[in-house]
Amino acid sequence: MENRLVLSASIHERAPLRFTPSGIAALDLRLQHDSQQVEAGSPRKVQACLKAVAFGDLAHRLARQAPESCWRFQGFLATPRNSRSVVFHIQDMQQD
Repeated sequence: MENRLVLSASIHERAPLRFTPSGIAALDLRLQHDSQQVEAGSPRKVQACLKAVAFGDLAHRLARQAPESCWRFQGFLATPRNSRSVVFHIQDMQQD
């Protein structure tokens, strides 16, 4: 099965950089996506706010970026233990 997400979004909120018990840098974010898509042959304005997380060097890199800056993120979706919400795990990013 494939679990791959590519999303253009801006950094809406960013928590302080933290470290896992094993010492790996982690950064929790909230990403904001706004676009126009075609659905059933008609244009539709789409907005989505998505929880995201990055680890390691990518967490450090994201922690230095300006709020509201736009990026093209790549990664996968996962549901944390004891949760019902989906979190986007960022594996790569490029300036959009």
